Amino acid sequence: MPKFRSVAAYAPQGVTALGLGIVNEIFNRSGFDFAVCAERPGTLRTDLGLPLSVEHGLDVLDRADLVLALPGMDFRADPPQAVLAAFRDAHARGALIAAHCVGTFLPAAAGLLDDLEATTHWRFATDLAARHPAVRVRPESLYIDQGRLITGAGAVAGIDLCLYLIRREHGAATANQIARDLVTTPYRSGGQLQYLPAPVADDGDDERLSEVIAWARANLDRRISVDDLAARALMSRRSFARRFKAATGATPHAWLLAQRLNLAEELLETTDLPVENIAHHVGYGSAAVFREQFALRRGVPPRDYRRAFKQG
Repeated sequence: MPKFRSVAAYAPQGVTALGLGIVNEIFNRSGFDFAVCAERPGTLRTDLGLPLSVEHGLDVLDRADLVLALPGMDFRADPPQAVLAAFRDAHARGALIAAHCVGTFLPAAAGLLDDLEATTHWRFATDLAARHPAVRVRPESLYIDQGRLITGAGAVAGIDLCLYLIRREHGAATANQIARDLVTTPYRSGGQLQYLPAPVADDGDDERLSEVIAWARANLDRRISVDDLAARALMSRRSFARRFKAATGATPHAWLLAQRLNLAEELLETTDLPVENIAHHVGYGSAAVFREQFALRRGVPPRDYRRAFKQG
């Protein structure tokens, strides 16, 4: 499997300080060859009005394995033609192209997302669809992988996108370690719909739900049913399922499956445990069922995944 090493992040005028901070923490501080570039070297203004000195021009996009389009305040304006050309050239030579939040408007303007699914901040999804009708906008998604074009949702969801890219190319253990350093979850189930405005009940259910989720994560080796979780939350099965999906964006069953497979990835990468033992560690009574589920959702059998990502 390919593994990107060099990362170039394009910063437009009015680049968001949050977007810069996310990619710097995840890529620069984690040992990747990382550079921020602009249309030309010089001083940019961030969305906070603070000056940002940028050393690199668009030439760094010519050699980066991963090219990022950072979000900026002027995302509705047409990007400079030189920037569009640089992104098209990077894509043509095989680089990964990724963008989150309103940064998605740039690869869309370059025509790279035509006839593909893409996401952006839910607040600006209608704008993206109107400006670029050839793009199939999916505002409910936290990120969408279209091979060499990956887009992510808004604001802090840039963390989800970056960790997904690292997990996809470098494995779950590396992504998990970076997430631990950032004191964040390495993987969020569900999509943006859970973050749209909705009434929140003023009772103790949310605290109980958090405790149940923490318990489930710590007991993935057990055969856990939805009824078990609902009982721990002191809720009916129906109420629990509804509250759980509102909190995580996923059904309890789908969430448990994702957590089991995430743990399986890390065990495959960082231990020499036989696949049969890993199956039991993540709650599968049958190694054959585990292999089937892993291959179905990860695209490769567990042994092939281990060969690709085994550490040490």
